Amino acid sequence: MESKDNELTKSEIEILSILWKYGGSSVRFVNDKLNEERPVKYTTTLKLMQIMNDKGILSRDKSNMQHVYYVVENQEETKTFLLEKFLNRIFDGSVENLMIQLLGNKKTSKEELSKIKDLLDKME
Repeated sequence: MESKDNELTKSEIEILSILWKYGGSSVRFVNDKLNEERPVKYTTTLKLMQIMNDKGILSRDKSNMQHVYYVVENQEETKTFLLEKFLNRIFDGSVENLMIQLLGNKKTSKEELSKIKDLLDKME
């Protein structure tokens, strides 16, 4: 994201997820994918993608009749940014509190716990 001050809405994150999965895409393609989950008007998707382009979140290739939109920053950078904002806003920056909440709310499988333990061991 060009400006880290940009707040992403749920709808913007849905659009980013589609573009990360399928790469550069037309508004029609993105709208069709959104409609697989819930009804969304084409004009709503178009306007939102135009706004995201103006915010510097997306870039647009105008060389063809059908404009193709691309995500400006890669998925990992954006997820890291969003996770840090979430962690700071909801858990006062405490990874410990996040993990306690996360692991306490859902039954974690032995396999998941093993992977988490392995990851923690590698980080030490």
